[in-house]
Amino acid sequence: MSKKKHIKNVCGLDKVVRAVFGVAAIAVGVFRLFGGGFWGYIIIAAGVILIITAATGFCGIYTIFGISTCKDG
Repeated sequence: MSKKKHIKNVCGLDKVVRAVFGVAAIAVGVFRLFGGGFWGYIIIAAGVILIITAATGFCGIYTIFGISTCKDG
């Protein structure tokens, strides 16, 4: 059996910025929901995606464009 190699393309400051903006987006989205806005759900979803990419260190869009903020080696 072969081990799966975990591909990481989100590291360092990129990870921190994603986490901070993710938490902020969720907070803004929750407050937006109190106003009865549909956009609150969209903003919360974007925040969750940012937090997931920060936690896993992987961004699918980065893969498509060949971007990585991780240092080689």
